[in-house]
Amino acid sequence: MTTRTGGRESRALREQSPWERLQDARPRRFFGASGSDGIIDVVSVSSRGRGIIGARSVRSRGRGFTLVEVLLATALLAAGLALAFATVRAATATAQRGEELSQRSERMRAVEGFLRRRIASALPIGFETLPDTGEQIRFIGEPTRMRFVADLPDYLGRGGPHLHDVELFDDGASHRLAVSFTMVAGAQLLPERRPRPPETLAAGLSEVRFRYRGLDQDNALGEWRDQWESPGQLPLQVSIDIVDADGRSWPSLVVALPQAGAGSGGLFQ
Repeated sequence: MTTRTGGRESRALREQSPWERLQDARPRRFFGASGSDGIIDVVSVSSRGRGIIGARSVRSRGRGFTLVEVLLATALLAAGLALAFATVRAATATAQRGEELSQRSERMRAVEGFLRRRIASALPIGFETLPDTGEQIRFIGEPTRMRFVADLPDYLGRGGPHLHDVELFDDGASHRLAVSFTMVAGAQLLPERRPRPPETLAAGLSEVRFRYRGLDQDNALGEWRDQWESPGQLPLQVSIDIVDADGRSWPSLVVALPQAGAGSGGLFQ
């Protein structure tokens, strides 16, 4: 009985290809169930079941994060978020400061451009007559107020000669520079039935200073004066100094009046 069985196996082996015989001869591993101590038994047997070739044990290890590692990761995450928030705040503050500086520069250019054009276009036209002497008043210059006549552009009103009254108003906590316009005809003011309130040029100011300059008796430029003492004539130059409520000074503005001395008895001051 044993001989027949062995003969059949021999014929089966001879009928197999070399690749099948190689695969049949390779040992195979079977994993047993792990016990309570985490040990998994690994048994190697031949595919034909002739016996156990070898056995070994493998310890299955499962490992998590310790408390120190969790705290360290949390601290690193908090530091990264704090750095990111600080960077965002710094960038936002820089952008806001840049926008404020840009708005301030635009406001200064607009106000200075308006004052320069209006003062430079001043005309030797009287807007009031002194009752005692009959002299026409063409320019009144004070430290915080200035009045003169100039043609008003169409986009600012009805056009024609208008009295420009530039004055510094006290709003309590700060000051504002404003201008009002009144039509002039025949050396007289023609106020409107419904006068318009002064137009604000700049607000949030702490100081505005007007100064005036003419020629002296030697036909040379005189000293700057806070009060223009010759209302019948135009000054040669006007200086304007403006300081914001926060103490920042605007660039000084000096405007020349091309019509100074025309038909009004000279420039002497």
